[in-house]
Amino acid sequence: MGWLDALLGRSKPVKPDLDALFALPSAAVTLQAATGATPTGLGSVCFRAAEGGAFATLQQDIKALLGESEVEQSQDSYGYTWLLARRPPDDLAALVTDLHGINSSLESAGFGPSLLCSMVAFTDPSGQRLAIVYLYKQGTFYPFAPLAGERRDNALELQVRAAISGDLKIEPDLSRWFPLWGAPGL
Repeated sequence: MGWLDALLGRSKPVKPDLDALFALPSAAVTLQAATGATPTGLGSVCFRAAEGGAFATLQQDIKALLGESEVEQSQDSYGYTWLLARRPPDDLAALVTDLHGINSSLESAGFGPSLLCSMVAFTDPSGQRLAIVYLYKQGTFYPFAPLAGERRDNALELQVRAAISGDLKIEPDLSRWFPLWGAPGL
């Protein structure tokens, strides 16, 4: 970053820290103690797919890398591609490893700028769904609690933020807490 950038108020973009995903299992313990929410065994990676044979080959390599983990691919109405990974609900560490592997593979193949977010799904005893979302370009997490009719449980999101802020780097700008309506696994 040069002096002109500083003068004009530009800042250097945050470098994503994919290893931050490995803090999710300990945050899940805190989350369960605070809200009763437990992992569902589902997690997703969202990215903008590129056209061409190299990208198609990379997607096949990712599926081969994950081996025994069941991976499903889908596309949302905004044109983003989602890779949904499944693991037993009691094996969050393996799910996080799968998500890290997907992100790392995409990043090392030069598709890092195409990555949007990763998400791990939870549910509480009443059936309330919840996701902990990792924003790739910000290097931060935020909670997302959808309700029926494309509404959000803002109170639960703020409760979760308070509970896990000691375990995860939480996105401070609430305007970046984007809703993930219809995200696979949620």
